[in-house]
Amino acid sequence: MIAIGCDHGGYELKLEIIKHLTERGFEIKDLGCNDTNSCDYPIYAKAVADCVAGGEAELGILVCGTGIGMSMAANKVDGIRAALCADCFSAQATREHNNANVLCLGARTLGPGLALMIVDKFVDTPFSNDERHIRRINMYS
Repeated sequence: MIAIGCDHGGYELKLEIIKHLTERGFEIKDLGCNDTNSCDYPIYAKAVADCVAGGEAELGILVCGTGIGMSMAANKVDGIRAALCADCFSAQATREHNNANVLCLGARTLGPGLALMIVDKFVDTPFSNDERHIRRINMYS
């Protein structure tokens, strides 16, 4: 399962991501927000991060205007490795090397076509399980 959340700035892109991933056969848990009315992004970042950290979802996706606030808020939750990605290489590398479990996207900085390519790269790339990457991840805390 993939947990997804957004603020008002990411609402429209969130809907496109949900449609895309559902069509690909993924189970999605939508944790809000549910419209374009102004809201506080940390609420949704925490909801998705808690869902992933608690094992209810394998991965999470967060969308706000830039992705920056969502990544900062999500990374406050123990066990979360949230990565803000604006290109496919970073999305692949953060899964392979950092075992990132939450993808953050900026709806106002990415077009929907590129955003969906980044999402695909993120969800399709496994962690490498290389000892050097495990060692480095263990140094985070």
